[in-house]
Formats: sequence, structure tokens, C-alpha cells
Amino acid sequence: MAAMQFAPFSFADQEWLISDSRAVYWPAQQALLVADLHLEKASWYAQTGQMLPPYDSRETLERLNAAAAMTGARRILCLGDNFHDDGGPARMEPEAARMLGDLARRLDVVWIVGNHDAGLAAEMTGDVVEEMTLNGIALRHEALAEEAGPEISGHYHPKLRLRVRGRAISRPCALRSENRLILPAFGALTGGMDAADPALIAAMRPAKRAEAILCAAAKAVIMPVWTA
Repeated sequence: MAAMQFAPFSFADQEWLISDSRAVYWPAQQALLVADLHLEKASWYAQTGQMLPPYDSRETLERLNAAAAMTGARRILCLGDNFHDDGGPARMEPEAARMLGDLARRLDVVWIVGNHDAGLAAEMTGDVVEEMTLNGIALRHEALAEEAGPEISGHYHPKLRLRVRGRAISRPCALRSENRLILPAFGALTGGMDAADPALIAAMRPAKRAEAILCAAAKAVIMPVWTA
């Protein structure tokens, strides 16, 4: 696996690093933040007759392990939709299950519950919570409309879509406003929503602007996507 790259950006008066693997590192807390792993998505589709290669969980966990090793993270904060459905842990093949278990035993892992995995509390090694607040920043799966303070969430899988020299380009990105940060989906088989989609802009409000952030060539690329 090629070495990951990380690029610095700021949010809520804190310094952060975003990786080209779609993880965000919080140096002040030695915490790696990821959203929407959707582990065992391929095996869920296989149950419906749509046969996908059953290795998405391995790929996702390999990248998660690599990001944790490169940053020296002591904590991993997973912002919901950790599995694609409640039956995901039971379907994991042995190697993926071993990787997940080793990760959770080696590091302090917090599993925030998402809409896909509300029934997972008994299945996970680590702390399972609905949401949490760390250093004044709310961490949850889906942005809360009434939230006045800084908040980090997932759920929407934002992607930056551009046309460059006649070519359409789409890349997972984080979406930032003055007090909200929505992370890209980390899972191997996750799709995405246009960062300028009205549903995403509505989730960012109240806001005066929204910017897409991604890592390219170890630099943070910041692109405006909406202005009030």
C-alpha cells in the first residue's frame, strides 16, 4: 500500500490533518476520526443476489490501520454507519474479524452509532455511544440542526465534483463551514453526494459559507462550494 499523505487545515480554533485516504487526524487529542466505514457492505449486497468481491472490509481496515500507524493515533473515533447493517459482524470473514479485533484491542476505539448500525452495541469491542463531546466539539453521525457550537459528523458522504479541461472529476472531501465539519465516507464501497447538493448545504446551516477540503499532493485543497 502506498504511503498516505496528510495535509493541515483549521477548524474550531484547532489544527487538523486530512489524509488522501479520507481520514482526519486531531493532533491535540491524538485521535483519528473516520466516518461511514460501512463494513460488510459487499456481503449485504450478496444476500440480495448482487455479487461483489467480498473484501471491502479488509481494504477499509487496512487503510484504517495504516492511517493510525502513520499518525501515531491513540484513539479512533468512528462517526457512525460503522457496519452497513446490524448483521455485519456475524458475516465477517475470519481475517477481517481478526483485523478489527486487533485494532480495537490495541487502540481506544469509540463507535458512534449511525442510522445503519443502531443495534451494534453488543457486537463491538470498545465504547459504543450515541454521540459525544470532546474539547467542546460535538461528535455525532448526522449534523444536528439545532447545534450552535462546533460539530463534526458524517452520514452524507460529501464529494467534490469539478470539470477540468472537459473532464468530470469527483473526489471524496470534507465539507467545512464556520462551525460544522462533515467528513467524507471512509469505507471502500461507499458512494457520495455532491458537496454542493442542497441537502448537504441545508445540513451545514446556519452558515455563511461552505468549503470542500481534500488532500492532494500533501496539500490541503480548499474549494468554495456555497456562499450565503
